[in-house]
Amino acid sequence: MDISLNTPAELQQKLGSGLRGLRLQKNFTQKELAEKAGVAPRSLTNLENGKGSSIETLVRALKALGATSAIENLAPAATISPLALLRTPTPPQRARKPRKKSPL
Repeated sequence: MDISLNTPAELQQKLGSGLRGLRLQKNFTQKELAEKAGVAPRSLTNLENGKGSSIETLVRALKALGATSAIENLAPAATISPLALLRTPTPPQRARKPRKKSPL
């Protein structure tokens, strides 16, 4: 399934259902996870249902579930090597129009 074709609402649903699955796998109720994460149970419910929530709620829930490595998947570090940039040829420059010769 190509997620680039999904709407933001569909992506929130997918993220919420993934978080719900992780919570159930760890045998937490919503109330227990909300307490452990330090968020309101309603915020966690909204997050799991894809109804919008804050990034802080997501991060707190992931931390409480011991799944902070998921954050790296959301925003991976850049993998551009400075040495590789030096080895690549410089891009061609735009050609200029020849200058008109001035009469001497």
